[in-house]
Amino acid sequence: MSKVLCDVFKSRKKDETYLYVSRKDGLKKVPEVLLEQFGKPELAMTMIITPEKQLARFSGERILEQIATQGFFLQMPPPKETDKLDLFCKLDTE
Repeated sequence: MSKVLCDVFKSRKKDETYLYVSRKDGLKKVPEVLLEQFGKPELAMTMIITPEKQLARFSGERILEQIATQGFFLQMPPPKETDKLDLFCKLDTE
């Protein structure tokens, strides 16, 4: 897969959660259970993804691979910094 015109939807239910789908297929390959958890998709942008494209967290190659194999790519928020949370918990208990 050399390049794909993608629609990128953001979730109204979950912050920093995005769903990438090919414009050609739209949301029809996304499982219903995922759409229920995702909430009503809101179009954030449309862009051309190529294998060479580097986005903030993922490579275009990884996004294209997921779209080719499962019909969509789900971008979740980065993990929370638990070290800082542990520090606050320790301070509260001392």
